[in-house]
Amino acid sequence: MNNKVDYQLELDQIRAICGYDLMALALVEPAEYHYVIKWKYASGNLNERFRGIVLQSGRGVAGMVFKTGKPFMFSSVHEDVPQDALFNYPIIRTEQLTSIGAVPVWNDTRVAGVLLGGFRDEQRVTRQSVQQLLELTRRGIGELNGKEFLLN
Repeated sequence: MNNKVDYQLELDQIRAICGYDLMALALVEPAEYHYVIKWKYASGNLNERFRGIVLQSGRGVAGMVFKTGKPFMFSSVHEDVPQDALFNYPIIRTEQLTSIGAVPVWNDTRVAGVLLGGFRDEQRVTRQSVQQLLELTRRGIGELNGKEFLLN
């Protein structure tokens, strides 16, 4: 029996439910001395360049969400991010995003991934849309159970 999780199908469904132009999932991988975060799956992506983005904890959108365990959003990239600082957010550049929201994906009390939704047009991510992403991740995505706290 094949128990392989279809993260791609889940992302496609979440993107359809929420109406984002891009839905992406970054997963945490152990590295030799630190964790690295890589964008592994995307729905609505312009190209495959997102797969080459590797971040350390605290760097980029996924790195900040991983490090803090808190949601992150730029309602307007043009208003919130100085042009000379865009290099710090490679997913925004490679996918030409104008507004983003990202939330941690928990697994057994640890942040194991980051779910990002983004727009490329005049639509904006709001606190309500970030809250919707949080609620979706609390149900779990694939093998990630969404549990921030374990009850004994």
